[in-house]
Amino acid sequence: MKILVVGSGGREHAITWRLTRDVEGHRVFCAPGNAGTALIATNVNIGVSEIEKIVEWSKNEKIDLVVVGPEAPLVAGLVDALEAAGIKAFGPVAAGARMEGSKTFAKEIMQSAGVPTAKAETFTDPQAAKEALASYGLPVVIKADGLAAGKGVVVAETLQDAEKAIDDMLVGNCFGSAGAEVLIEEFLHGEECSILAVVDGENAVLLPSSQDHKRVFDGDTGPNTGGMGAYSPAPVITDDKLPLIRDKIILPVIKELKRRGIIYRGILYAGLMVNDENSNPRGPVAISGSPVNVVEFNARFGDPETEAILPRLGGSFANLLLHASEGTLKEEDVVVEDMAAATIIAASEGYPGSYAKGKEISGLSDESANSVVFHCGTAEAEGKIVTSGGRVLSVTGCGKTLREAVDEAYRRISGISFEGMFYRKDIAHRAFERTEA
Repeated sequence: MKILVVGSGGREHAITWRLTRDVEGHRVFCAPGNAGTALIATNVNIGVSEIEKIVEWSKNEKIDLVVVGPEAPLVAGLVDALEAAGIKAFGPVAAGARMEGSKTFAKEIMQSAGVPTAKAETFTDPQAAKEALASYGLPVVIKADGLAAGKGVVVAETLQDAEKAIDDMLVGNCFGSAGAEVLIEEFLHGEECSILAVVDGENAVLLPSSQDHKRVFDGDTGPNTGGMGAYSPAPVITDDKLPLIRDKIILPVIKELKRRGIIYRGILYAGLMVNDENSNPRGPVAISGSPVNVVEFNARFGDPETEAILPRLGGSFANLLLHASEGTLKEEDVVVEDMAAATIIAASEGYPGSYAKGKEISGLSDESANSVVFHCGTAEAEGKIVTSGGRVLSVTGCGKTLREAVDEAYRRISGISFEGMFYRKDIAHRAFERTEA
């Protein structure tokens, strides 16, 4: 097949890499791609928001399948435009992508479908929002309704912090139109993790569980980021929880969307809070009473979770995506290898704040059968690969056990360097604490 991957980060490099490993031998393009995708595919100089150009180029090149990585073009209707032009695409149409594009819409769908989740209310008036805080207790979660580049969620420990978050969003307009509405949400106790489901409009097949690290520094300290590492599987998701997640969370959402005339195809990413005796001795405290609650939904592959999940998939990855886009998904389309994977993000000094670009990266040529380096924010300059983002590389290690995978990832990242580079030294610590306990 001729396949176009839309995006330029580590997620898109991992998708491209996995497609090139299929035995069928696909021809893969990336728009716009990065210095890593350029090594294994053909980069196309089209931005992710240039919908008309993507559609026209795909028509001219007779692309068999377009795989959309980031959320913004999904919300903007890229899949709608591709399908209107007769081009198959993996990803939800704009109406379905509202599961990520509008937290209010996602909460409404969950409530209608009976999905276990935190109680929440939506406000546009700051005074009304502040008056509602008393019924939620502390800590309390304040969320901007729309896409805010992963920064639109505040966990307020004090009433003053909660009121400030409300004012920042509704009065100060700190997130622009994304913060024109805010959700006040019950705080969920427990351990957070992710399940990504491949969906074909009717059916869903779960991909391996994963868990990422949002805080920038060791010990889960410092500001939130787009993710400083991830690992798969996540021991917090035990086998007995998978039927609950599929039958009580994923499938009811697909059914409710279809009831509203929305055929959802692509990835439905469930950010989950697991509340059991190991993650919270008090037991389930959410209003739902369920040991697993939905924190949020995303409408695409996660990043950096994808970099830890895809190395574990066997079979034909392209056929999996194609069958989902055609509505012919089968359980056997997902083949999971008996192994573990762990990803460490190499970041630029200053991230998630301001950072310098253009720093030469060394150590990328090291080859290993048990590790792979995905480029997140890189570029080519005068024959050298340099930094171009805050998250620069996703270094993934694989092994028979999670411990082996983590050790391999750290071995590989120790041989890579650029000026100002830093990374967390405790990836998968929650998994090890849980299994050792």
